[in-house]
Amino acid sequence: MNSRFRILDLRSTRMGDISLRRRLDPVLGREVHEVKLGEEFLMSSAFTEAEEEMARLALAEPGIPARGVRVAVGGLGLGFTARTALEDPRVGALTVVEALAEVIGWHREGLIPAGAELAADPRCTLLHGDFFALARGEEEFGAGRGGPFHAVLLDIDHSPRHLLDPGHGGFYTPEGLHAFTARMLGGGGVFALWSNDPPEEEFTAVLLEAFTAARAEVVRFPNPLQGGESANTVYLASGPRTPAPQG
Repeated sequence: MNSRFRILDLRSTRMGDISLRRRLDPVLGREVHEVKLGEEFLMSSAFTEAEEEMARLALAEPGIPARGVRVAVGGLGLGFTARTALEDPRVGALTVVEALAEVIGWHREGLIPAGAELAADPRCTLLHGDFFALARGEEEFGAGRGGPFHAVLLDIDHSPRHLLDPGHGGFYTPEGLHAFTARMLGGGGVFALWSNDPPEEEFTAVLLEAFTAARAEVVRFPNPLQGGESANTVYLASGPRTPAPQG
């Protein structure tokens, strides 16, 4: 195998074959870790600015307390969002929900650079579970792990419209968001969502049906692989609304 490229692990899962690979990128001049599901790229350490900025933006919102902050992260991935959240000294507990046990295993085995740091931090719990089922109340967090959280950071789908699984779609509706906030967010809680797509006014309007405030932040970063810069979107919403009575 080319010394610049190595498959670190390959597993069969309920979603298909998932692989972790490491390669030396000659343009970036450093090693890059990548995760693929079948032939689709799920995540890469080439550019992590937006995932990290999502944590910083959420924890900078006015509703976040000065100490003992409880954070949940939907989607472990390569660990950059979780690791950035733990850099904030106010964070007292962090629960990361990951649907694929294989990804959690890679972190615990040290195959992913951030893994040893996350696994060693006593504030951090890596939880094997379905974030969307937890948000609907169809699964339980376990004693001491559940809400209400002060901040929930979600990075699973490519965007609210480009989903890894069609079953996730119900979450990105007013009804799905109301169910989520009632189960997981405190009254002053903050929700942050990473998206690979440009901001969508329609989705911000959906957020405003479930929260008193919502906005989209564009995070730009240099992209030497393509030249110029690239951008991702971080949606931020706070102040969960009580759903209007039916009938």
